[in-house]
Amino acid sequence: MNKTNCVNISSMLQNSIPKEDDIFIRRCIWVNGPVIVGAGPSGLAVATCLKRQEVPFIILERANCIASLWQNRTYDRLKLHLPKQFCQLPNLPFPEDFPEYPTKYQFIEYLESYASHFGINPKFNETVQSAKYDERFGLWRVKTVSRSGMLGSCEFEYICRWLVVATGENAEKVVPEFEGLEEFGGDVLHAGDYKSGERYRGKRVLVVGCGNSGMEVSLDLCNHNASPSMVVRSSVHVLPREILGKSTFEIGVTMMKWMPVWLVDKTLLLLTRLILGNTDKLGLKRPEMGPLELKNTAGKTPVLDIGAFSKIKSGKIKIFPGIVKFGPGKVELVDGRVLEIDSVVLATGYRSNVPSWLKENDLAEIGIEKSPFPKGCKGEAGLYAVGFTRRGLSGASLDAMSVAHDIANRWKEETKQQIKTIAARHRRCISHF
Repeated sequence: MNKTNCVNISSMLQNSIPKEDDIFIRRCIWVNGPVIVGAGPSGLAVATCLKRQEVPFIILERANCIASLWQNRTYDRLKLHLPKQFCQLPNLPFPEDFPEYPTKYQFIEYLESYASHFGINPKFNETVQSAKYDERFGLWRVKTVSRSGMLGSCEFEYICRWLVVATGENAEKVVPEFEGLEEFGGDVLHAGDYKSGERYRGKRVLVVGCGNSGMEVSLDLCNHNASPSMVVRSSVHVLPREILGKSTFEIGVTMMKWMPVWLVDKTLLLLTRLILGNTDKLGLKRPEMGPLELKNTAGKTPVLDIGAFSKIKSGKIKIFPGIVKFGPGKVELVDGRVLEIDSVVLATGYRSNVPSWLKENDLAEIGIEKSPFPKGCKGEAGLYAVGFTRRGLSGASLDAMSVAHDIANRWKEETKQQIKTIAARHRRCISHF
């Protein structure tokens, strides 16, 4: 945080308040620019775009590092699902020597280099408790608790004109309730805590969920000589990551320049059928809506296969329908079968944590999880969101550039007005002298 970005209000008022109240005033900070909540890829992207336009800001991050989801809640074998050119942030490409699909460690290295290159310094270990818009003054009041420093836990309130929500769609784990799970007795963890299949060698593992995480966890378990069974509770599109040596995503994006989405979907599904065969016969029923249309309308991402599907075809990964209940060392399925299992991995997804600290009516203004791009990135009263339009890292970068451009225009306009006001007052002072 640069000194020019904010003003400690207490330093302005310390001679006019009682000594015992000094600590409370000191915690109130005026920010001459936006407050950005979240130091993941979205937060870093919008911060960089603002910095290039010389707009001051601060970033608040509850963890002790940038991109905490990538650093703390991803499995070891994870790679980017899309080619690197579709995942880079604004104004800095990936290093040329990185592979087409960088590993999670390479992506973290890229993000840390990105922050260092542009001089982005978030305030770590600072958790936002609430953010409310004060209509009387036309300002945002962002209350936080900081766990850093000699004093242990400290509370702060940031006052700002603009608030940028960049905490992402995957801030909190989704853990469904299953009857009897507490009686299961075996190891149960969320995919966000899964690192490697090494600890599961020789074990029977039930993976609940068949998205990209569920598929990759099942594949990793296979590669570590475990026996995974995957619960498929709903329909899912499984596509090859590449078609004829080209990224499936890249092919889809290219075709959409010339063809309607429904025709692109039909083409991709036809090519997928030729490569993978009929997935329905293996228990992976396809949705009625095409993969790209489903992504655009419901935000549901298709699975890009990197090897799990061949394990399913060979029977090394077994597919089962939904769960009725768990019992000691077993699970009962909706088709009546009972499986004996040793461990459970819940690949049941994530959700945003924004509703826990941003008022509901403010949340509705930016339409988080509701409005399509580009409406979903801008609300009223200086409220913005980056990374919530369900368009992945490339969408977050587009959001960041759009948001930064809008804030920069407003900030520069307000700064000009302030200069004019000060100049007018100065002239009046001279005339009265």
